Amino acid sequence: MRGEPVAEAGGFVSTAMHAPVAGKVKSLDRALNARGEMAPAIVIEYDPDADQEAVHGEPRDITDMSPDDIVQAVQDAGIVGLGGAAFPTHVKMKPPEGKIVDTVIVNGCECEPYLTTDFRVMVEHAKWIVEGARLARRATSADTIVIAIENNKPEAIEAMMEAAPKDEPFVVRSLATKYPQGAEKMLTRALLKRDVPSGGLPSDVGVACFNVATLAQMGQLIPAGQGLIERIITVSGGGVSRPGNYMTPLGTSLRYLLEHAGLTEKACAIVNGGPMMGASMPSLDIPLTKGATGVLALTEEEMRDTSRQIFACIRCARCVDACPMYLNPSMLGLLARKERYEDMAEHHHLNDCFECGCCSYVCPSNIPLVHFFRLAKAVNRERSASK
Repeated sequence: MRGEPVAEAGGFVSTAMHAPVAGKVKSLDRALNARGEMAPAIVIEYDPDADQEAVHGEPRDITDMSPDDIVQAVQDAGIVGLGGAAFPTHVKMKPPEGKIVDTVIVNGCECEPYLTTDFRVMVEHAKWIVEGARLARRATSADTIVIAIENNKPEAIEAMMEAAPKDEPFVVRSLATKYPQGAEKMLTRALLKRDVPSGGLPSDVGVACFNVATLAQMGQLIPAGQGLIERIITVSGGGVSRPGNYMTPLGTSLRYLLEHAGLTEKACAIVNGGPMMGASMPSLDIPLTKGATGVLALTEEEMRDTSRQIFACIRCARCVDACPMYLNPSMLGLLARKERYEDMAEHHHLNDCFECGCCSYVCPSNIPLVHFFRLAKAVNRERSASK
């Protein structure tokens, strides 16, 4: 049945998986993911005769749920961060021992070009967001809920102000439109003047930050006792004839979604995510996952000319000025090319980089700095795991 659990969580930092379509589990296999790697996958054979409207679930009364009950329900529902990171949401809702959270931030600062999923969720499902924020506040024992929206989204601001109850500690804040405002460290600084320490988490400064789409799913699924089986995906770019936001079942192939949106011959690059933080896809036969926010079919006119990618740093320091985390991307890039990955992490704060892409964007030499940083992090993770 659609929405029926097909995999249990394998630990605390793990979530359940649910069938996005009614059918039969055909096999446990491996499939190509967005990184170009073969990853474990559950293959479900679609049943054309089954009822695809009904969703498995048992409604529950959420009024008396304890914080631990809420955390368990979110884990069982398979809800993860839908802003792109796909980090298990229930982990954020259970602060580490000794950490006190006083503020829940509702992140409506969708600052990547092209992407509009969060905007549509705020306009169309504001009540679900409010209900999800209530659950997050109860689970974390926070005092206040701050809803942050950039000022280029007046419809979303109006919708959230109407939905936010006046007799509860909800605050709607309009922020300047700039990139990368939506990063949780940037947002915490902008809203509360609190700086998350290097290597730390928002809970270190009393904050729990949740994307609006994540909270909307919580507000919808937890009362219904259902699991996460679909999400809204932005399909845009000059390479599609019908750009828009599509409610898409998880596991849908990139090829099918793009064909549905009218993929044209003008498309010369397919990007998973936004143009700043997204990555070019190695294949169209990749299933969409919970962390997918958008798919861009870009034309040659929309892409940056990399024919003059000389890789030579000219010490202009534009990347240093652009970095929102006050790192030195130039030095990190030079160390990466020497494969001094551990030096990057230990002495130059590599792990504080959240890969916003500002450094790569401003580099006059077209050096793919973010690509180097992702590679360095992956190598460090592998070395740490082997130890």
